[in-house]
Amino acid sequence: MSLHREPVPLVLAGARGHGRKHLDTIRRLALSGRVRLAGICELTPLSGAELDGFGAPEQSTDLTALLRSTGARVVVISTPIHTHTALALSAAEHGAHVLLEKPPAPSYAEFQRLADGIEPAGIAVQVGFQSLGSHAIGAIRDLVADGDIGDVLGIGAAGAWTRDEAYFRRAPWAGHRRLNGDDVVDGVLTNPLAHAVATALALDGSTGAGDIEAIETELFRAHDIEADDTSYVAVTTTSGRRIGVAATLCAEHPDEPYVVVHGSRGRVTFWYKQDRVLVQRSGHGPEESFHGRTDLLVNLLDHLEGRAALLVPLRATAAFMRVVEAVRGAPDPARLPTEAWMRVTDEEGSARRVVHGIDALVAVCADTLDGFGALGAPWAGAPREADAL
Repeated sequence: MSLHREPVPLVLAGARGHGRKHLDTIRRLALSGRVRLAGICELTPLSGAELDGFGAPEQSTDLTALLRSTGARVVVISTPIHTHTALALSAAEHGAHVLLEKPPAPSYAEFQRLADGIEPAGIAVQVGFQSLGSHAIGAIRDLVADGDIGDVLGIGAAGAWTRDEAYFRRAPWAGHRRLNGDDVVDGVLTNPLAHAVATALALDGSTGAGDIEAIETELFRAHDIEADDTSYVAVTTTSGRRIGVAATLCAEHPDEPYVVVHGSRGRVTFWYKQDRVLVQRSGHGPEESFHGRTDLLVNLLDHLEGRAALLVPLRATAAFMRVVEAVRGAPDPARLPTEAWMRVTDEEGSARRVVHGIDALVAVCADTLDGFGALGAPWAGAPREADAL
């Protein structure tokens, strides 16, 4: 006989943009009686149509006031990057557990301030790297541990996406490294394709700050922005392995991003948005499999009931934050010369920028673990090594 369980009161901070996806998840959980949307923190209140199925949750621009009035036990934070630390600490002060969108903070100092603040509060903070909820992660780790692809030689990742020029005008902070003196670090490696970096680190088992030996960056931009839209980062772990991630928002033909584990007797490719895995190894034909995924908000709720460990606790993103810090501290991204890219306009008049040959280049980076410069891209110079923390 099951015991009756009261819905968990929840507040959503940031309900538009990516926050709409969280709103959809919350709606499903509310319909099943798992949560109750008690409040929404947004600059512009949501309409009745947007709140269909939720009744009339309290709305405010002040998260602290909402936490006081609603008694929320969980807060989902999907707001601009540079607001994450302050809002999560506010939740901690009121004893509310947090699902915090990635990246958790715009700098390592802010990340540490957040970590120091939540520890005495005793709250759980889950970071929104949804790819780390994929059951493929455990399957790949087991396969590697069993020696199916031999010794791991390194890990590559490639992300060839597109974003139109309007994407960088969607919000005042979009495409910025800093805004009004605050770090934002809205680059391709740290925001749109941050999952590629975090997933590669997780598959290597290098998730702690102390697991990183060195970081080199190659940051470029074709768009008229401050941040990078076409970049490569090489991470050397304390185990001596190399992780190389190449990413662009200027692809000619956008494709699914992936992470590839290179072994001495084979390789494993993981298309993390599809939960799809391809194993290629000596003496065997290719083996493809699809895996399930645990939603991170569901996992957080299960954790609060004592039924599961957090899949992406804040401490497990420390190595990723080392990469964010390396990008933040690097020289401003180099502007690509006009001959390196072209402007493409679709039938609706939406314009985007395409870097010539970038689709193949990011794939070769993932295969070889070499950066743009080492592969002979004419616009790429020498990589920059980040200062140690």
